[in-house]
Amino acid sequence: MSPEEFEFFNNKVRKIWIVQDEEWYFSIVDVCQLLTDSSDGRKYWNKLKQRLSAEGSELVTKCHQLKMKAADGKMRLTDCANTEQLFRIIQSIPSKKAEPFKMWLAKVGKERLDEMADPEKALDRGLSYYREKGYSDEWIKQRLQSKTIRDELTDEWKRVGIKDSKDYAVLTNILTAAWSGKTVQKYKQFKNIHKENLRDNMTNIELTLNQLAEVSATAISKAKNPADISESKQIASEGGNVAKTARKELEAKLGHSVISPLNASDPPSLEVKNNKN
Repeated sequence: MSPEEFEFFNNKVRKIWIVQDEEWYFSIVDVCQLLTDSSDGRKYWNKLKQRLSAEGSELVTKCHQLKMKAADGKMRLTDCANTEQLFRIIQSIPSKKAEPFKMWLAKVGKERLDEMADPEKALDRGLSYYREKGYSDEWIKQRLQSKTIRDELTDEWKRVGIKDSKDYAVLTNILTAAWSGKTVQKYKQFKNIHKENLRDNMTNIELTLNQLAEVSATAISKAKNPADISESKQIASEGGNVAKTARKELEAKLGHSVISPLNASDPPSLEVKNNKN
């Protein structure tokens, strides 16, 4: 059972997407109200905060106060938690309504430990998730190939001394913008997705062009052997431009852009090869 199947992800709980964090934040008061028999979710949360603090939990101090629309229609500050923090809070709520969440978390925890002991199980589970979402075996095969190509690029970045995940994000943005004309964030906005993986929401054409950009950047980096992050940024741009040239030539023949707003809400549509957008 996935978290999307649980009731609190519906409109009964206020949530807000914070772009800079790439995280959903949920109203803790709403969750407490929904999962308990308390007549006042705010009072319940205040008592729970006291208990968590007494137990030595740092969770309370890590929660954010964000403005959300209140019942009276006004924007008011309220305590919010991201998904990880919210699950921890739910674990501390002694309620029958919270029990399904706790059982799901225990199941996921066991699966993760099993996968750490036997990584092949993680691969099998990933394939199963893709099929359950409606992706075809052909698309899944291409997606797995794209991961291999991405791993080769990150291995090359490591080889030349780039190890910080923030630098990886910067280089990825440069490469993506070079071939598609959009940064990763703008690309996600265009496709109307948030935390989802961008590749999982690409058409097969977009995915192929992204692969071309990454494999080109890898080859150029190996040939030029960059000395620092600045030179790697230039190489990321050059690799992206190789794919940009291919994209422009294809678009000229098709008569329309191949940068598509389609997303994984309809996986079969991602395999459309000649869809005007």
